[in-house]
Amino acid sequence: MNRQTKPAPSAGRLHVLALILAAACWGGGTAISKQAVEEVPPLTLLAVQLAVSVLFLMAVTRVRGDRMPTGREGRLLGRLGLLNPGLAYALSLIGLTGITASLSVLLWATEPIFILALAALVLGERIGAGLLLPSAVAVAGLALILFDPAASGSVVGIVLTLAGVVACAVYTVAARRWLLGSDSTFGIVLAQQLHALGFAAVAVAVVALAGGEVLPASVSTAAIVSALVSGLMYYAFAYSLYIWALRSVRASVAAASFYLIPVFGVALGFVFGERLAPLQWAGAAVVVASVAVITIRAAQPSSAAASTQIAATPSSSRTL
Repeated sequence: MNRQTKPAPSAGRLHVLALILAAACWGGGTAISKQAVEEVPPLTLLAVQLAVSVLFLMAVTRVRGDRMPTGREGRLLGRLGLLNPGLAYALSLIGLTGITASLSVLLWATEPIFILALAALVLGERIGAGLLLPSAVAVAGLALILFDPAASGSVVGIVLTLAGVVACAVYTVAARRWLLGSDSTFGIVLAQQLHALGFAAVAVAVVALAGGEVLPASVSTAAIVSALVSGLMYYAFAYSLYIWALRSVRASVAAASFYLIPVFGVALGFVFGERLAPLQWAGAAVVVASVAVITIRAAQPSSAAASTQIAATPSSSRTL
């Protein structure tokens, strides 16, 4: 009977791989979005990207026969889409008008720290030195990658961006708490992004009524393709992978994958002609090594604990 616990490490590796792929989609989607946002107003781009993602997810759920989340917790899980990607990305885009892109990314690099704190307070997850120390090293590596002496911005822009970061952190912890009550990953992501799309549509309408720009004067084929591809990568693929992994991985461990987002972002930026200094490449190496240490250390005690728990009480095997 004890041999039944052997597949657990393999499943753990799959969940870690899913988190890495989600980070790759978020980082790559950001780099591609930059090509579209040059021609399309930010909030309009957000609505277009979410619409593309929702159409894709509708097709997937129909083919798979997945259901939307039901029950009280299921409905709450769906409404989290209002928080992220709805409110969080709206705040981030508005904040970006008052700060530089470098400062914005540095502020977003604090998201795992907020998740660690909330996971400890709300979910009771233990945050030991094995997680805190490499997290601090990862933040230092990000500073090397993203440091820009000219990075500056208004207090309002900084506050709005940090509010968006906190909204995303709350989303992760709340989603982790309610996920076990629902068994349809694509249904959950679809429900959340339908709420987010409604939020984005209202935001665009408000901007239009206020006399702001919502439609581009002209748009190139490259911008259209960038909007479609980034919508699939950033919302459909990334969120589906992340939600699937979050079912079995502690929120504090899942947060470590976020350190990889800027690494993937700057890597794809290299394809678009952006170049990094040697110090920035060194920072990228530090981030990757730190995330590797976090995932390895997190997996070891959980595997041992799982073996002990399964031998004692089989029903406790989902505690990770």
